[in-house]
Amino acid sequence: MVETATRSDLNTTQDREMPRYSTLIAKMANSFLYRHTLGAAVETRMGRVALLAGLPLIWIVALNLGPIYQMLKISFLSNYPVMPGDKSEFTLENYIVFFQEPIFFLPLIRSFVFATATTMVTLIVVYPVAYYVAKVVRPSGRPRALLLLLVPFWAGEIIRTFSVIMLLSNRGAINVLLRDIGLIDRPIPMLYTPFSLGFGLIYLICLYMLLPLYSAIEKIPSSLLDASADLGAGPLTRFRRIILPLSKDGIVSGCALVFLTCIGVFATLMLLGGPNTVLFPETISSFFHGASNKWPVGAAFAMIMLTTALIAAGLFVRLVGGKKGSTF
Repeated sequence: MVETATRSDLNTTQDREMPRYSTLIAKMANSFLYRHTLGAAVETRMGRVALLAGLPLIWIVALNLGPIYQMLKISFLSNYPVMPGDKSEFTLENYIVFFQEPIFFLPLIRSFVFATATTMVTLIVVYPVAYYVAKVVRPSGRPRALLLLLVPFWAGEIIRTFSVIMLLSNRGAINVLLRDIGLIDRPIPMLYTPFSLGFGLIYLICLYMLLPLYSAIEKIPSSLLDASADLGAGPLTRFRRIILPLSKDGIVSGCALVFLTCIGVFATLMLLGGPNTVLFPETISSFFHGASNKWPVGAAFAMIMLTTALIAAGLFVRLVGGKKGSTF
């Protein structure tokens, strides 16, 4: 009897010391609603997969594919927005406008050329930085080095764009420095030119190139570089035969991200571009506001730009990336 009473007291004490939330969770787990919803789902493999993939799929469909579908739908309408009493019919005239007017070809071609050139310059500028952080900096110091490189990206795009304006303006830091050291007498006009737009874009999107390159270069075993050096391979040979082929995945990913970002840039284009840097996104925006107010035509032009950009990026990934393990 004494032993039974002792065990009863011990159980009572343990129940009293048990956290309250555990009892609440147990009640929820044993409830009818949980057992016939989430509880039933986690008991099967397909249910667990659906729970894990459900939120990402909803995010992709609602915030990515949904707007694109709506844009595609508007591009085939004769008029939009549809006013009360009006009718909107299915038509291909919005796409025919692009092919009937050669004046629209030039902005699209200029956008592709500009995005390609910006991507190549970004790769050339960022690759040495990524290699330095991944291979030269000690492993213990790499997180701090990456943190220093990421600090400017904590600010918003508008803030960083205006910082570029203050840097390149007639009274900006560059012109003031050149004048103080006696190299120029008058300010060099750098704003609202292709140079200012390219400079600003490289500054704004270099992160998309840095992180894939760093991730790919860091995975290259240092033993391969040491062995090639012992066998007599010089720096250029090691770079061409080992570093460059093994970092190809990072190059492909970074170039694709930067290209797709550059091809659709708009805010930076409006702030840093000029009369000689009219790109296709600016042409598209003219149909959505102002006197024209032709949303279906603008939607059709947007779908043309999206399709051609994805095809170009896909061809680049296919041709440069190739099969796994291939080299340049």
